[in-house]
Amino acid sequence: MIQEANAAYNAKDYKKAYKLYNKLAEQGDVDAMTSLGYMYQMGQGCEADEAKTVELYTKAAEAKQPYALFNLAILYENGIGGVACDMFKAHKLHMEAAKQGVPPAMYEAALMFERGLGCIQNYSEAAFLYEEAAKHGHAAAFNNLGTLYKEGYGVAQDDARSFICFSRAAEAGVPEGLYNLGLLYDHGIGCEQDNEKALEYCRKAAYAGHEKAKKIIRDLQEDGKIVF
Repeated sequence: MIQEANAAYNAKDYKKAYKLYNKLAEQGDVDAMTSLGYMYQMGQGCEADEAKTVELYTKAAEAKQPYALFNLAILYENGIGGVACDMFKAHKLHMEAAKQGVPPAMYEAALMFERGLGCIQNYSEAAFLYEEAAKHGHAAAFNNLGTLYKEGYGVAQDDARSFICFSRAAEAGVPEGLYNLGLLYDHGIGCEQDNEKALEYCRKAAYAGHEKAKKIIRDLQEDGKIVF
């Protein structure tokens, strides 16, 4: 029945999905609880209900359902969904989800280690978790790992690895990755200096909404150095 519920949800038949998930959740299916909690969170096939969302995520998280742990962590991290902001609880939940193989949880836990949010700042742990998330294809993790290699935080400073990481993030269209790769080309860090490529990636970052890249492009236009 869970496959039928998932198929209905993916087909955007939310009323059918809600009915099936609800029936499965009543039978103790933690995957269904997690999906049903998300539907209550988003108001899909039902009225949005913060209390039901937290109740279902919490119950599924107690059974270590990976995405229930992650979704609940996001609520506590941002103080949304009817719960108070609790960075320590959020970090703990992200770590539990990360251990269960959830890439965005790996990324969030790494970000919290990098910034010392809800935990003691630890660049080495941040680097490790960013790398794990990157191995699972998390594009933003490549960018953040690239920054750690560029600065030598938590890892040995390595321009070549930084270039590889920023390149992977840029390939995935991450605005910060595009911008950072442009900077490397501009200064010839980890690669041969190439002003044309630097401008190309800066433009792409600007188109993707990166504010610093937008300013660089505007300044170059005003100086008459480039023409679109």
